[in-house]
Amino acid sequence: MNQPLIELVESSYLKKTEPEFHVGDTVDVLTRIIEGEKERVQIFNGVVIAERGRGINSAFTVRRIVGNEGVERTFLLHSPNVVDVKVKRRGRVRRAKLYYLRERLGKARKLRELRVRQKPANEPELAGSAA
Repeated sequence: MNQPLIELVESSYLKKTEPEFHVGDTVDVLTRIIEGEKERVQIFNGVVIAERGRGINSAFTVRRIVGNEGVERTFLLHSPNVVDVKVKRRGRVRRAKLYYLRERLGKARKLRELRVRQKPANEPELAGSAA
């Protein structure tokens, strides 16, 4: 019905470049905080435990531990208050939602790190892949 019209209106509010992160990554979310007339950027760091939605409605949930208490915060990806999302380390996970981390304590909270092998610059290409 009116889907193309809605997408046209929403497209002006989307960010030009989406930050590249996935569930399980440890991230720093830089958020714009307005206190009175002053404006500052605050960092919220933690593990991304969930992503949801698409388009203008996409959001992600970040969990961190503060004083032995778990704190979760959900951010709208295309919000003007989310300045940037920086990935600190990649997590190796096999699930889309990491809600099981809520019950974990101590070292059991840690996720394995995803190690990405980078191809050396002098490594030759395979002969069959250039077709």
